[in-house]
Amino acid sequence: MRDAMNAGPVLFFDSGVGGLSIVAPARNALPNAPFVYAADSAGFPYGIKGANEIAARVPALLGRLAERYRPRLIVIACNTASTIALPAIRAALDLPVVGTVPAIKPAAALSRTRVVGVLGTEATVAQRYVDDLSRAHAGDCLVLRHGSAELVELAEAKLRGAAVDPARYRAVLDGLFGQPGGERIDVVVNACTHFPLVEAELAAAVPHPVRFVDGGEGIARRIAQLTAGETWPGRAPPGVAVFTRLGEAERALAPALAARGFPAIEAL
Repeated sequence: MRDAMNAGPVLFFDSGVGGLSIVAPARNALPNAPFVYAADSAGFPYGIKGANEIAARVPALLGRLAERYRPRLIVIACNTASTIALPAIRAALDLPVVGTVPAIKPAAALSRTRVVGVLGTEATVAQRYVDDLSRAHAGDCLVLRHGSAELVELAEAKLRGAAVDPARYRAVLDGLFGQPGGERIDVVVNACTHFPLVEAELAAAVPHPVRFVDGGEGIARRIAQLTAGETWPGRAPPGVAVFTRLGEAERALAPALAARGFPAIEAL
């Protein structure tokens, strides 16, 4: 079975196109690997859904994707799905699964003021898992959180080529920096994979200079570790992007997907 899996791609999964921020460092780490990018556009966005709905939906959907594409490894390139459903996903699938969790540990290591901001979806920032990470790795820090569904939409709009008013980014960030102690934040965790896609816009909108951190590089290293010694093609084949709903909004993402190595678009 392992030999058959070795012939398969690495499959990245998210509710939208946020997982492309994970694809970029993974491509640097594994330049010849075949990639499939799967977006649950019919379920988008996950960040405003209940935990029970996500926990039921994602493992079943990944089972269908695994059957069609036969990946050697799946990357849950979504903080919300990872923090809620990762144990159920691993129990349901007989192949390696890499999750995405908020980069609170490296943020705490970088912070000099000992005040860290966590910017994610409403679902992610409310998870007990984030409490556990904060206690374990940032116990001497004030960890401020803010959940934003709008920022997810802004990232999607950017990749569709839509113009976005910079004031919308400032309004989102006010929900984080406007909290008591927010003026001392010096590191912000992008705890949603969509957010690194608009990091330049966020950096331009913050009320004072901060560092942004995310888990992309660490995830890429983990993928490389889990596939060490496996055989890859002489060159990476064109990637495939698959959507659970393929409509006008998804087709508008085609140029951005092609620029990131996914010229082909399919419906699941």
